[in-house]
Amino acid sequence: MHTGKRLAGAVVAAGVSLLVVSACGSGGSSNNGKTVSSSFADCATKPNTCNSGDTKSGGTFTFTIEKTIDNWNQNDGDGNTQDFGEVLDGVLPSVFNGQPDLGPALNTDLVTSAQQTSANPQTIVYKINPKAVWDDGTPVTADDFVYAWKTQNGKDCKDCNAASTSGYDQMKSVTGSDNGKTVTVVYDTPFTDWKQPFGPLYPAHIAQQHGDLAASWKWFGENPVNYSAGPYKISDYQKDVSVTEVPNPKWWGKKPSLDKLVFRIITDQNQEVPALQNNEVQAIYPQPNQDLVNQVKALAPNVQYTLGKGLTWEHLDLNLKNKFLADKTLRQAVFTAVNRQAIIDKTVGQFAPGIKPLNNHNFMPGQAGYKDTVTASGAGNGDIEKAKKLLTDAGYKGVGTALTTAAGEPVTMRISYTIGNTLRQASAELFQNEMQQLGIKVTITPIQSLGKTLSAGDFDAIIYAWVGTPFPFAGAVQIWTEAGGSDYGHWSNPQADALTKQAASESDLKKATDLLNQADQMLSNDYYSLPLFQKPTFLAVYSQFANIRDNATNVGPAYNDGEWGLRASAK
Repeated sequence: MHTGKRLAGAVVAAGVSLLVVSACGSGGSSNNGKTVSSSFADCATKPNTCNSGDTKSGGTFTFTIEKTIDNWNQNDGDGNTQDFGEVLDGVLPSVFNGQPDLGPALNTDLVTSAQQTSANPQTIVYKINPKAVWDDGTPVTADDFVYAWKTQNGKDCKDCNAASTSGYDQMKSVTGSDNGKTVTVVYDTPFTDWKQPFGPLYPAHIAQQHGDLAASWKWFGENPVNYSAGPYKISDYQKDVSVTEVPNPKWWGKKPSLDKLVFRIITDQNQEVPALQNNEVQAIYPQPNQDLVNQVKALAPNVQYTLGKGLTWEHLDLNLKNKFLADKTLRQAVFTAVNRQAIIDKTVGQFAPGIKPLNNHNFMPGQAGYKDTVTASGAGNGDIEKAKKLLTDAGYKGVGTALTTAAGEPVTMRISYTIGNTLRQASAELFQNEMQQLGIKVTITPIQSLGKTLSAGDFDAIIYAWVGTPFPFAGAVQIWTEAGGSDYGHWSNPQADALTKQAASESDLKKATDLLNQADQMLSNDYYSLPLFQKPTFLAVYSQFANIRDNATNVGPAYNDGEWGLRASAK
């Protein structure tokens, strides 16, 4: 399921005694039955092990992704999407990975340990698995960690378009010892989410073959991934059609049982269920809508499904580079007129009951850090009359008919969403209608590439989603600070920046959470990004395949694709 940028996006805090929202369905009811079928029935209580089973060798498994691949460097701002991330889950390694229970887990295939050995200065020591090698036989070493640091710290490579500098920019040094199999990281300032960096890793020895940091970074983005330090390696890429992977012969961990793993690119949601029904694909992980959910339910019991919630949240952002939206009063009026409950009722509320407007940019409902920072701002309640008054009091003309600035310039804007997403199309249409009531002409603009659109800042208003990780403080620095790497709408608030960075350097997690919520309140009061709702996830898979389960973090269901396979009992 591609909902937006993969990134280090923030919603669940590591180490804070938090919820765990079930990543799988709760067994509740929707408009025509349960939200989870039998294979996934225990996901609510056993999210990390549900749908388990012994597998047998052989077979091809095809999993859908909804977006094309525009950049092969997942750490680049243009390539850092969840869909592409799922393609690489079994190819490029990370030190920690988000799990279905929404917490981080150490990747012991890559490192045997990762420990903080000193608090002042904060020092983290990684022990790389002695068996870890790239598929050309080159050992995975500290050089790979150093390359990640230097290309993503925002200092050593100004031309590296890092999706996030979080954590890397606080590191003082990254050094190797023990023939490169021990990595020692020393921080200038403590990093609350120190488990977040170093993933996915790209091979430093291949980078060295393609020039300096900037040149190699660009090369990684332009060329398909033909190297691996995971259970799979890419064997074939058909542009905008599919990526095929086969077992990596140099893999030192448990061998995959599948002969082939194919990621099929289907950008039109309407084609996903027919492909599943025809057994052209064996699993889909779409952004669900009512028709799609009902169509999949009709395929049971051959197809199993689960509808749940996790760390992904839908939002509406405004681009402050737009000459009209640079005016805070206009932004306030726009967000005041948006009716989030109406959006929910027309979209996800039709098949996922109980979803409410989201009132925080960093934490999900039920988490210890969750605090309402939105309601007091007046945003999201659909108060058209209040929005009109704001505009009138600020000197705008033609309020409610044809809005112009005080100088007489007509106010217009675009709203963008990823083409083929029917729910976002409906949300955009509602937005267009609400703005029309203010006298603002809005043009709906479907886009093909979310990553390119965001990186280029080629939007006025846009609807997409952040895909969360267990690291909210790293994500907040990345998404909300001016230098964080993902400030696509050009919001700038130095006071909020300082609070966010302070939160990311706190060893006291309660204090860190309080600081982050203070910054979040400033974000809400600046009317830049409006949280809409916590997004439902929807996974459907043929019942003869085992060990596939929802993972509603940024990693997605493919987090354990090396374990996927035909059930031993399958015929």
